[in-house]
Amino acid sequence: MSAIVAVIGEGLLSDFVCEDLSSQYELVRQRDFESGVPEAVNLALVLNDAWDPSAHYRAEEIFQRTGTPWLRGFVSFGEGVVGPLVRPGTPGCSQCADTRQLLAGSDRKEMWELQQRVSMQAAKSCDAWASHTGLLQVAHLLAAEARRVLEGSQGQREDSVVLINMQTLKSSCHFFLPDPLCPVCFQLPDDSANESRILLQPSPKTSADSYRCRPMQDLKGVLANDYLDARTGFLNGKMLDLMSPFADSSINLPLFTGDEGCAGRTHSYADSELTAILEGLERYCGMSPRGKRTVVHDSFHNLKDQALNPVQVGVHEKEQYEKPNFPFKPFDPDQQIDWVWGYSFLQERPILVPELLAYYSSGCSHGFVYETSNGCALGGSLEEAIFYGILEVVERDSFLMTWYAQLPIPRLDPYSAGDLELDLMVERLQEVAGYDVHLFNSTMEHGIPSIWALAKNRTQKGVNLICAAGAHPDPVRAVKSALHEVAGMLLTLNDKYEENREQYEQMLHDPFLVQQMEDHSMLYSLPQAEERLHFLLDHNRPLRTFEEEFKPKARHADLTDDLREFLQVLRQLNLDVIVVDQTTPETIRNGLYCVKVLIPGMLPMTFGQHLIRLTGLERVLRIPVELAYAKELLTPEQLNPHPHPFP
Repeated sequence: MSAIVAVIGEGLLSDFVCEDLSSQYELVRQRDFESGVPEAVNLALVLNDAWDPSAHYRAEEIFQRTGTPWLRGFVSFGEGVVGPLVRPGTPGCSQCADTRQLLAGSDRKEMWELQQRVSMQAAKSCDAWASHTGLLQVAHLLAAEARRVLEGSQGQREDSVVLINMQTLKSSCHFFLPDPLCPVCFQLPDDSANESRILLQPSPKTSADSYRCRPMQDLKGVLANDYLDARTGFLNGKMLDLMSPFADSSINLPLFTGDEGCAGRTHSYADSELTAILEGLERYCGMSPRGKRTVVHDSFHNLKDQALNPVQVGVHEKEQYEKPNFPFKPFDPDQQIDWVWGYSFLQERPILVPELLAYYSSGCSHGFVYETSNGCALGGSLEEAIFYGILEVVERDSFLMTWYAQLPIPRLDPYSAGDLELDLMVERLQEVAGYDVHLFNSTMEHGIPSIWALAKNRTQKGVNLICAAGAHPDPVRAVKSALHEVAGMLLTLNDKYEENREQYEQMLHDPFLVQQMEDHSMLYSLPQAEERLHFLLDHNRPLRTFEEEFKPKARHADLTDDLREFLQVLRQLNLDVIVVDQTTPETIRNGLYCVKVLIPGMLPMTFGQHLIRLTGLERVLRIPVELAYAKELLTPEQLNPHPHPFP
């Protein structure tokens, strides 16, 4: 008995496909869905000579219910579209494909508005660019895919679409990932306390001198294929930075509100591209819950026995909250908010965390604080992600502690590290970029090596200085990380600095004009701002060697052992490590995990002078005494009033 194929739609495309398949299969033709669709069909084809998004959504409603596999074909703005092949019950449907393609487009807002209008209107009979020859080509691809499916072979259009130029007939295939927020084909599990529990597992390192559990080589075959596509990828563009002294690359993360660049900085453009893709994944995971559904909505007053008190991670000053245009309101323990489950390593139990602290875009224009991606990290295991999440929190905290308390931290001799690669990096920054490198040991009471790097211009033209930070069990790796950050900005900011110098000079006199992330770097591009860093650039202090400043640490073959050492040190200081698992279906498919690490008491990185979060964080007043930088506790009035120079 021959297979039965339902063909829904009218026009030349439908006619061509039916003519191609009619000799092999029993066809049931229908103009639309008004009369229903026979359930006893092996495959449904939804075909249009124009774009009709309402027909595709209607097809999903019907075929998801009946369990019928279906394939679509249509023409939109001179481009034929074949796919995806949708198998009900399997993530990855036509709506997922449309969402990915919409976001990857440069005109995403306009296309979304157009899609809403078109869905409400009667379908056009034919796209203006739908040529006879082009429709024949689309029909040929549709019929070939239908035969594969009906003969029991693997379909080629599952999780992909083919786009055909109706004039040139040039075609291209584009893979897309299922959208975990898709209301049609995806159902996220509920967030729960039980699932948030973390029992650390072994995470063997890739080599004796590595701090990773997955070699980059393993990921080379999947990162670009799965995540980077100009038409349907949630990362949709890449660019090489030919101005940087090193081999920097950037990847574009398209968002509905705009584009966000994600940087990769290594000594190889190929590795930098992979690193940038990983950063894009990390940003994507950290913006909003996409791996589980938030279900707890209540007040801190009702949840305080099992919830984090947000004041412990720092809030804005009372005076800021009282300003008329301030975008946040003071934390109200009686107000109901969304909470997600994390895990407290100090208390060894699940703990509720405000969603706007666990996902940084959740704090935009509402809530009680401004939260950044501080503490977000991606890893080849959950343990690796937690390890690097802790390092990021420590890196930023050490930088801010140094800045606000104006600590005269030790100056380091970069050549004392005895590392040839580091020597060459320093010399390249001097000879190619024209900047001298100054390094400082900003390690705080926990002993996790932290570095403040400062690049100072040798000339009078261009950006005067740039600061960056790094943290790592190996201080040399911390330095290299910071220098890559510095190098990525030095030469690229020169033109902007010259064009907007007057604006930055105004910021020098009015700190509240520093509103955006880039403003912090640009302010300290001014030679006049250098005096604010004299507590570091006191050349009368002797240079210290790496051997003098950093004690040798035991090496482990398993990264989890390094992580346990971090946790033990922080536990002894009564510093909690709270981990929220941000992993999404898109990352777990390749064994990649993402987390948000919160360490209450450590200073959170913020950008914009009006968004500083120091209230509730007494550690910044206490640690200078414990480290013998001060004789008595600091007062809030003694803290550095100027915007920080973190890039």
